[in-house]
Amino acid sequence: MPNGVYDKAREAFLDAAIDWDTNNIKAVAVNVSGAGTLYTVDLAAHDNLDDIPAAARLATSANLTGKTKTAGVARCSDFGLTFGASVATVEAIVFYVDTGTESTSKLIAYIDTATGLPFTPPPGGGTVNFVVDPGANGVFKL
Repeated sequence: MPNGVYDKAREAFLDAAIDWDTNNIKAVAVNVSGAGTLYTVDLAAHDNLDDIPAAARLATSANLTGKTKTAGVARCSDFGLTFGASVATVEAIVFYVDTGTESTSKLIAYIDTATGLPFTPPPGGGTVNFVVDPGANGVFKL
């Protein structure tokens, strides 16, 4: 599945229910192939974090910083993902609004095609820094 914005997120942006630069936005690394619990993305039907099985979520960032939305391009500062031991290969990153409740934490964008993806976290765990594309599309473009 190529990079994309979830349909329900597009609706939420148009309804002003998602505000990229003021909401608490996080990134979660997900397992989409190989061993273990997998996440099968559905950009049309999935809307909230509870659509991603908890066991398929490999690491979650802190709230993103440096967020901007100039010309419909969502950007943020680079961020880290901290992994525990024995983690699967990371094939995708999902951005979402963190409300503190999985059933209301709106999924925003699914990224599986980017420099550095897929990657294998360090053996025994550790932090991997995710460098945000400084190009024309940033994290994503509406």
